Amino acid sequence: MGKRLAEAELHLSAVCKRFARVVPNHEPYPTAFEKKKDPFRALVRSVIYQQLSGKAAGTIHGRMIALFPDKDHPDPEDLLEATPELLRTAGLSRQKIAAIKDVSQKRIDGIIPEARKLLRMSDEEIIERLTAAKGVGRWTVEMYLMFTLGRPDVLPIDDLGVRKGAEKLYRRKFTPKELGTYGARWAPYRSAAAWHLWRVVDTQTPEQSKI
Repeated sequence: MGKRLAEAELHLSAVCKRFARVVPNHEPYPTAFEKKKDPFRALVRSVIYQQLSGKAAGTIHGRMIALFPDKDHPDPEDLLEATPELLRTAGLSRQKIAAIKDVSQKRIDGIIPEARKLLRMSDEEIIERLTAAKGVGRWTVEMYLMFTLGRPDVLPIDDLGVRKGAEKLYRRKFTPKELGTYGARWAPYRSAAAWHLWRVVDTQTPEQSKI
């Protein structure tokens, strides 16, 4: 099969001949992750990046952090105390300000825990906790699970790139629900399956730095 495959790629190739044809041509799903990355900071960043180009979002994110020059990132208390007028000077919309303040409050309340506590939780427990915050959807948390915590068995069925990759690979249409059912056979390496499905359609995978 060409170059030596990692464990996840070997599994996918064993359960699916179509995967066996394509995975040797792709980079393997990464196995090293910065698992201690703070979910509070990750979610604040995710809220800012939603519905914006990477460049524009990066500029706004940088301006927001610059409002608190004595810290490398504002604490939840800082964002709650900041006036909407101050946060709007960074380019944040009212909706995003409300979402960031809600993320901050839920961190203080313990609903959004520290990274070390997340390591002991199941994928679904983490999704339930983090999506309790305004502006944080399931897809955002799935990306955090995959690219920060390195969870190996996450299949983001609502991701258009993943579905398009599956449709191209299997030459059939999939609804999100159908993809979830069909993708059960890829367990316990569904994160790697998603990684390779993105690459089947040459879709840029979500960058870890933006999640």
